Amino acid sequence: MTPLEYFDAFAKAYKPYKRGSWCYEDGLIYRGLAMLHEATGEQRFLDHLLRLSDRQISPGGSLSGYRIDEFNIDNIMAGRCLFYLDQMTGNEKYMKVAALLADQLARHPRTEAGNYWHKQIYPHQVWLDGLYMGLPFQIEYGQVTDRPELVSDALEQLFRAMDLTATASGLYVHGYDESRQQSWADPETGQSPACWARALGWLAMALSDISALVGPEQTEQSGLGERTRSLFDRLMALQCQEGRWLQVIDMPDLSGNFPESSASAMITYAALRAGRTGLWPKGKAHGYQALQALYDEGLLTGADGVTRFEQMCHVAGLGGFSGVYRDGTPEYYLTEDIVADDSKGVGPLMMAHAESLRIKAAEAAGIKAAE
Repeated sequence: MTPLEYFDAFAKAYKPYKRGSWCYEDGLIYRGLAMLHEATGEQRFLDHLLRLSDRQISPGGSLSGYRIDEFNIDNIMAGRCLFYLDQMTGNEKYMKVAALLADQLARHPRTEAGNYWHKQIYPHQVWLDGLYMGLPFQIEYGQVTDRPELVSDALEQLFRAMDLTATASGLYVHGYDESRQQSWADPETGQSPACWARALGWLAMALSDISALVGPEQTEQSGLGERTRSLFDRLMALQCQEGRWLQVIDMPDLSGNFPESSASAMITYAALRAGRTGLWPKGKAHGYQALQALYDEGLLTGADGVTRFEQMCHVAGLGGFSGVYRDGTPEYYLTEDIVADDSKGVGPLMMAHAESLRIKAAEAAGIKAAE
């Protein structure tokens, strides 16, 4: 089964992640489908996107299961598909929904330093996940509605969050608690204890997407380019020989540590996108190598003849969740369930594949033009 055949079959069988409520998990599939449609021009991927997303978007511009007063930054991420759907259809409901999500951001609680709380239930906390969930949407919405202050605010939040979560190793920890109330937070720095691969995957995708949105001039003038290349160089130094990245990314000797496919797909996508846009030229070669590893080691056909994307951490976080306190230690990240075909991995794999197709198309066009 080819990757495109797998993505088509996955989308045909896909069920809403949270019983139909608007959520980032569905949003990752929506973004993947939009990028596949853009890269291939194949109508089937746009049809999947419209069928799945329109279940949650009413004609009047409301969202299934969405409550603005939850102030959950995760819920913003799925809004990335709205701009593409607006372009493809011209239906005004998509920008109505975008305005609804922008209204959440306008009212969203912030730390004293000025960053969005991760969620109302996680007050005073900034997680790397949230940088991808909220900031690219805010920038794109600011551009579409001619509100440059939203772009500036998003960049300021990005840089602040990176400063607050940075380590001497060149990596970034999963989260930061301004209040120092969480037991996972270091009393001096407010940082969580470990560098989780998927958290770094969220950050890498945010950096690549934001750079593409603001363009090369602003990327370099703001320092975004330098920060991104520095992180990507560090990530590539930690790549496993088989091509993926470890769940606890910088601890190869940690007992039980394993190559984790969702984070690897995120980093692969970010590298390929950064390579295509010129942000990080090395991204093409590194990204192709990692993408092939994902196909060889992650996209596997079982004895039942079904192809699945394997070896993904189902969910991980910080603090209280479902009666369990997640302490953010390296060992904690190895206790979470390992699953297959989770949208947190499949969506980024779709994105990575789409980027690889766009790179190949550009290279082929260049060769043809030279001839």
